[in-house]
Amino acid sequence: MSSKQHTIKQKVSVTGVGLHTGKKVTLTFNPAPENHWYKFQRTDVEGQPIIEADADLVVDTSRGTTLEKNGVRVHTTEHVLAALVGLQIDNCLIQVDGPEMPIMDGSSWKFIEALEAAEIVEQDAERDYFELTENLTYEDPVKRVEMLAVPQDTFRVTVMVDYGSDVLGTQHAGMYDITQFKPEISKCRTFVFLHELEALLAHNLIKGGDLDNAIVLVDKELPKDKLDHLRKVFNKEHVEVKGKGVLNNTQLHFYNEPARHKLLDIVGDLALVGKPMKIHVLAARPGHAGNVSFAKKIKEMMKKQKNERMLPKIDLGSKALLDVRDITKILPHRAPLLMVDKIMELSTESVVGVKNVTMTEFWTVGHFPDEPIMPGVLIIEALAQTGGVLCLKTVPDPENYQTYFVKIENAKFKQKVIPGDSLILRMDMVEPIRRGMCHMKGLAFVGNKLVCEADMTAQIVKVRGLEKKVPTEV
Repeated sequence: MSSKQHTIKQKVSVTGVGLHTGKKVTLTFNPAPENHWYKFQRTDVEGQPIIEADADLVVDTSRGTTLEKNGVRVHTTEHVLAALVGLQIDNCLIQVDGPEMPIMDGSSWKFIEALEAAEIVEQDAERDYFELTENLTYEDPVKRVEMLAVPQDTFRVTVMVDYGSDVLGTQHAGMYDITQFKPEISKCRTFVFLHELEALLAHNLIKGGDLDNAIVLVDKELPKDKLDHLRKVFNKEHVEVKGKGVLNNTQLHFYNEPARHKLLDIVGDLALVGKPMKIHVLAARPGHAGNVSFAKKIKEMMKKQKNERMLPKIDLGSKALLDVRDITKILPHRAPLLMVDKIMELSTESVVGVKNVTMTEFWTVGHFPDEPIMPGVLIIEALAQTGGVLCLKTVPDPENYQTYFVKIENAKFKQKVIPGDSLILRMDMVEPIRRGMCHMKGLAFVGNKLVCEADMTAQIVKVRGLEKKVPTEV
């Protein structure tokens, strides 16, 4: 498949029961626009809320991966997400009329069949892959989970499972490329040990469980009364196991089907990072909790890489493109509220400024005087003034115009700024200026760390009835 993004041509539905609720549910895959990724929509809830497939929204991993947003949940998402990743579908809206995904046969196969029937189509946008640049590790010593990611030119997964069971033993599974998911991984069903199954039944869970949608591993011989109980629970005339092995002697698709299913779960859970990846994941004794924790670590690395790409590559000691005297010919601000000392880079689409934070600032006396911290509103002001230079340089006579900021959204403060820091201020136009409205993205750095970001909108206004005073040079 090409490096372009893909979605499906038409919507398609599958119907089944939820594993734990036992309730009938219909899931509908819908086409989605570019850069949408995967989102769930609860059509049975008022307002039909949407829940993004995002590791930060995971609230439970006990018997599957559960997402929640604004009090609304979707359960057991991993097999659905694995099917989408496995077919290299980048954008899809997943509508469901209940709280839980249908378990189907306990694998991703039925979802694969439905998605292929809907026809996969190419979109115009290029895929934005996450490419690992350094090794990443995760360990849970209590559960004996170990995960390692190393750089790779494709999405590759290697798994080892070992539960100390004579029935299961130690198993390995590997997927060398995502194209192997459909033929080698997608049909592999979830599995459970009989003693785990008994505990779940005792807690009134797996109401939708069936011997046709899971592999039940039996590590001890079963007495007749227990077999009779299982016949009643699963409404099966024949429930048997010959010694140790698999309940009802289920025919496995592969000798290492349990390990392959754990690989399937990893593919689904790592979809929660929000984009396709070129990465090799090696996992020992993985589970949903570890998978999600690892996905969160990958997301943190994504943010770090993004910040590093956005960090302006400037030499703070080099000559400024515009010094403070040049800036005062463009901006109306003056000390102590002129918050930009110099402009280092300037184009029609972006600007980079610098604010040197010193102990002589007017706010150091009263704002955390024992540990002076630059007020967040002043960091925003510094970004706004830097953006003002960018906006006003688009008009031929900036001295006859002013910029008024009309909206600030998504402002986030990541780290405190103190005297001695040099604030590197970057503002980028996110769309062309229309009717004097400038929509910009602001980022403030100290060193190579992002300390503040915000989406900002300013309006360029021509000064009417006012004479702007421009200081004369001495």
